[in-house]
Amino acid sequence: MTGVAGGGIGYAWGRGADPAAPADPAAVPAGDPKFRSRPDLRTVPDVTITTAANGTVAGSIFLTPASGAGLWGPLIVDEQGSPVWFRKVPDPATVAIDLKAQTYRNKPVLTWWEGTIGGTGGQGVGQGEFVIADLSYREITRIRAAGTEQADQHDLVITPRNTALFWVYDPIPYDLTALGGPEDGVLHDGLLQEIDIATGRKVFEWRSSDHVGLDESYAPLPVGDSEHLPYDYFHANSVGLAADGNIIASARHTWAVYKIDRRRGEVIWRIGGKKSDFQVDERTRFSWQHDFRQRRDGSYGLFDNGAGVTKEREYSRGVVFRVDEAAKRTTFVAEYAHPDRLSAPTQGSFRELADGGSFVGWGQMPHFTEHNADGSVRLAGHLPLDNQSYRAYKAEWTGTPSDQPALGLRVEGGNVIVSASWNGATRVARWRARWGTQPGALSGGAVEEARTGFETTLTISGTPEYVVAEALDAGGKVLGSSSAIPVRV
Repeated sequence: MTGVAGGGIGYAWGRGADPAAPADPAAVPAGDPKFRSRPDLRTVPDVTITTAANGTVAGSIFLTPASGAGLWGPLIVDEQGSPVWFRKVPDPATVAIDLKAQTYRNKPVLTWWEGTIGGTGGQGVGQGEFVIADLSYREITRIRAAGTEQADQHDLVITPRNTALFWVYDPIPYDLTALGGPEDGVLHDGLLQEIDIATGRKVFEWRSSDHVGLDESYAPLPVGDSEHLPYDYFHANSVGLAADGNIIASARHTWAVYKIDRRRGEVIWRIGGKKSDFQVDERTRFSWQHDFRQRRDGSYGLFDNGAGVTKEREYSRGVVFRVDEAAKRTTFVAEYAHPDRLSAPTQGSFRELADGGSFVGWGQMPHFTEHNADGSVRLAGHLPLDNQSYRAYKAEWTGTPSDQPALGLRVEGGNVIVSASWNGATRVARWRARWGTQPGALSGGAVEEARTGFETTLTISGTPEYVVAEALDAGGKVLGSSSAIPVRV
């Protein structure tokens, strides 16, 4: 791209795999850009760090910001809250949910859900599909439910078999008179599918209404003018694998978690709710929960919202407990709370880290915290308070974009101010600006600066004709170069 005449600003970026790059200058929003090298990313939300990283595990933070206004899409930031990568959701999708790093065919990938939500910020029922992208952020494939194109947003787990486990919210005709509802009612059934990713073939399916009664729900039945709306009695919101290979799942509206036989589909046990197979100790007791997982030592963890349609606890928390399958009881191990004792009525995540610490996403409350094993906080931050992120994760990620770095120029006081960035690149340590009289003759000189967040600024004395920006790794190797663009005075 050429520079923008008359404004004193030029910009250029590659046309490779970055869908966030607008096709032409007219697509750039008016007004002062947030990043001069990428003016199209002006509405990427700021992430504020409130407790600086201290003894944290290595990794980036994965978010899916959502608010009443702004650019919605998957977002990766570093421990300082600076963007690493952002991708605007393409039309007609309106929101992205649950960005995380996984493994597919023995290679690291990113996965997230794109679609529309009936409800608010990840609490409602979604219609969309899952995206799998490689280290260069190029889409490998999209995952849809068998029998329908709509997959629910709440979770996607890629298994060692290269299959995908996820939920489908399936509205089915249902007689609700036993609960005081209409005979011709509609039930939102919890339909779990396992799909072979490469072929789209369904290899397993489980339906909640075959195993969990409607009388186990804590969700109120739709009444009055709403009585024919689907009754969301189960509201599955996580799925995963136990150490023995069976399926574990969480249902928010029954206040219960389940272990499901992966071959026969039988419920091996349920913990919590109205028909628990285990005696749940008082400190473990949970409600309206999310993100049920087994931890490396065999214990289990989940995000206990403690609030939803009703408020059962003063604050939300991550809780860890042990399960004695022989004695049929649970034992509390630990809880992880936000220093401000946040209560999150919807959404949320709780994950174990490599050193035994934990990372918590506070869902409807747009905060995240990293904890030591003893519960103390070693990193904390948040999105703007009018945002939310269904989950938040921390993981190591090495991104190698296939497009070019981006370059923005402005003339100030007889010098050229260079702004350089590369959306998604994680190995850039320094930036170098070179200049000259023609794009192919950039021998006029060079300046270097250490990378400082998403965008780095360099100053060239004087006003050369053309400038290029080069991204360097820690050893000084050139990882990528922008287009050479003219300086407009």
